Amino acid sequence: MSSTILFRRGRVIDPRNGVDGVRDVLVRDGRVAEVSEAPLQVQDAQVVEASGKLVLPGFIDLHVHLREPGEEGKETILTGCMAAVAGGFTGVVAMPNTKPVNDSVLVSEYVKAKAREARLCHVYLAGAITKGLQGEEMAEMGALVSAGCVCITDDGRPVMNAGLMRRALQYAQLFDLPVMVHEEDLTLSGKGVMNEGRTSTRLGLTGIPPSAEVAMVARDMVLLEETKGRLHVAHVSCEGSVRLIREAKRRGLRVTAEATPHHFTLDDEAVGAYDTHARMNPPLRTRRDIEAVREGLADGTIDAIATDHAPHGVLEKQVEFDKAWNGVVGLETALGLTLATVREGALSLQRAVALLTDGPARAFGLPGGHLAPGAPADITVVEPDVEWTVDSARFFSRSRNTPFHGRRLPGRVAQTWVDGRLVFEDGHIKESR
Repeated sequence: MSSTILFRRGRVIDPRNGVDGVRDVLVRDGRVAEVSEAPLQVQDAQVVEASGKLVLPGFIDLHVHLREPGEEGKETILTGCMAAVAGGFTGVVAMPNTKPVNDSVLVSEYVKAKAREARLCHVYLAGAITKGLQGEEMAEMGALVSAGCVCITDDGRPVMNAGLMRRALQYAQLFDLPVMVHEEDLTLSGKGVMNEGRTSTRLGLTGIPPSAEVAMVARDMVLLEETKGRLHVAHVSCEGSVRLIREAKRRGLRVTAEATPHHFTLDDEAVGAYDTHARMNPPLRTRRDIEAVREGLADGTIDAIATDHAPHGVLEKQVEFDKAWNGVVGLETALGLTLATVREGALSLQRAVALLTDGPARAFGLPGGHLAPGAPADITVVEPDVEWTVDSARFFSRSRNTPFHGRRLPGRVAQTWVDGRLVFEDGHIKESR
């Protein structure tokens, strides 16, 4: 394969550099060399005919569970990376809730080695805030940063100890490191399994009030203002949370946020007749919350679309609702659900692309997310008018837990390129070596 690739006459959308129009994109030796409004004539280039397609910076997902080490039956780093590139993602941030937890250099090095073997997409590391995710003692943050971690988080476990959270924000400042938080006051959520409201009452299920999330967001904004650190709010689901984050940004606090496609697509009625594929944490909320999250995505309050890709086995979902594990897979449906939201008029296409590319790159200071000369040649080519039906049996992910099976979605990933290498094309993983 040539080290020079010419993407010819596609619609290039590059929000960071203000590009939206038909362009030629020239790649040399794994880097973007030129983006030209005029047609380019390049000898010995591999030509990708992109007319009628979108040529976009590769997507970046800030919140992915790859499950390895420890739970390879649900997902491996290889299968997770396959799902990522099939969904157009050229970079993912791997959460630390593995077995053992990524609270050490040893686990970090293991994940990096497996990602190098997979050789499909960039795998960035998230280290734990506390040892073993127990919320009691801070992990060795300096060692985790040296091992390549781009943020710290206890993932699905909230840091209930406010003093410890304050120290984490302070210490992370030494490394200019974002602290990613799952906002949940456990004294309010208790044994709840879905959003508290009419649907939970009808189904006889214990509810989780919005205040369980909003109260913790409020606490952490106070700590953030005092420490001047960096905070990243994971999977925002509530109107009140969006309001607090918006106000914090107006006051100049260093806060970023993400929202998942399931939280801006489905409300709590999706639980239906106890559908465990609609169980996640934070839970699906109300239509009003969905509209608030969409407004936050559109106006810049929320910086990134992240999937919270959480693979689980059949036996962990085919049980009573209150015994099912939280989480859904999302890498292979994120683009379609986002473009469906664009079709509904809630997002512009340009803003949707920014939320998948430039927004996450800026939030964590990652390379990529744009197509300026010199940028990594991480490129996703999309056929925007092709519609397809979600079939979980055909996922590259090892798990099938999705509430979107059978849903008709717009936008198909035609190609995914990482560092100028074609890693996915027309439904197939390409040879990575």
